[in-house]
Amino acid sequence: MPVKIRLARRGRKKAAIYDIVVADAKAPRDGRFIEKLGTYNPNTNPASINFNEDKAFQWVMNGAQPTDTMKAILSYKGILFKKHLQVGVAKGALTQEQADSKFNDWKESKEAAIQGKRDALSQKKADVAKAALAAERKVNEERAESLRKRAEEAAKAAAPAAEEGADAPEAAAPAEETEA
Repeated sequence: MPVKIRLARRGRKKAAIYDIVVADAKAPRDGRFIEKLGTYNPNTNPASINFNEDKAFQWVMNGAQPTDTMKAILSYKGILFKKHLQVGVAKGALTQEQADSKFNDWKESKEAAIQGKRDALSQKKADVAKAALAAERKVNEERAESLRKRAEEAAKAAAPAAEEGADAPEAAAPAEETEA
């Protein structure tokens, strides 16, 4: 019975989430499986990959064949590199300590690269928000300037009318005094 490490789809339409499972090659994609190893969510940036790496390594070493997508995921997480080093240990090319140190060095550099990508994405998001805020502030200042100019123009237009209206009552007031 050939065993595959593959993805089983779940989640709603256009927002798929996948289970990482070990299943018989003849079983349906979303059907029966031997063991669930974890989850894969491609909707986040970077993609969220959570699975039991020790179990996946054990299955790969026992001969389970990953699908193309799972091969990429296992390579991304270092499982295939760990298998490569373990085969080297079995052949006597290097010791277990050397293999472990090489794998740990690779893992640390990979984690640093992933964290760098997360930081760059969060920085980019903050820059976009800052630019949007600056653009909004500029529009608000232009609106305030426009309203201030309109108020000045209205005050200038009201001032001559007030002067004309003010002259008429002054002329009428002395006339009232003469009548009295």
